[in-house]
Amino acid sequence: MGTTADLVAALKKELKAARMTYADLARALGMAESSVKRMLARGDMPLSRVDAVCRALKIDFADLARHVADARPLLNQLREDQERAVVADKKLLLVAICVLSQWTLEQIVAAYRLTEAECIGHLAQLDRLGIIELRPLNRYRLKLAKTFRWRPHGPVMHFFREDALLDYYAGGFDGPGEGLLLVHGSIGRELAPAFVERLQRVAQDFAQQHLADQKLPASAREGYTLLLAMRSWEFAAFAALRR
Repeated sequence: MGTTADLVAALKKELKAARMTYADLARALGMAESSVKRMLARGDMPLSRVDAVCRALKIDFADLARHVADARPLLNQLREDQERAVVADKKLLLVAICVLSQWTLEQIVAAYRLTEAECIGHLAQLDRLGIIELRPLNRYRLKLAKTFRWRPHGPVMHFFREDALLDYYAGGFDGPGEGLLLVHGSIGRELAPAFVERLQRVAQDFAQQHLADQKLPASAREGYTLLLAMRSWEFAAFAALRR
């Protein structure tokens, strides 16, 4: 919902948009104009007073809280303790991956052996972790930016390396829309970051296309996992042969 200070800041904007003066608001609240000015200047007031101001401005408290939440910056990365909590429960990790793909509650329950109650519980836990904002009717708003990435040495990537990497590469990469490229070469060190930026743009394009294609029926979409990587590396077996 945001802090009280966030709500008060939003109220000031609504007051200006409504072209209501401090005197007008004071009359509506039955307060002195000076008291209203001090209350808004402090940026702190009881929620009951916030609700009273909302009624005076003819706006819904829930809408105000939602606007405050929507305006907060999205996360580019989770804290390590947040990631640790996600991987501690494999069903929670599954639901987290699903919400990253913007699946609905109904889609998750239809695809996996999770009860509706289990899934709602996991959504509530993701809300507490700050990954989503759970909304009425079990809908949610993802609080992660399009540029979001798991911590390079965090719990989720550790789980991926230990438990999922070999499973991913076990595929043939020979189906429609699949491919595996392995390119090795020596380039100037100053150029390497530019290639990484290109890879990041490809990842962002993929993420944006995923969001755009949510309007398509499920039968017209297929789940893909794009894995991009670049590092200074030599196969250990080769390195062992160096003089």
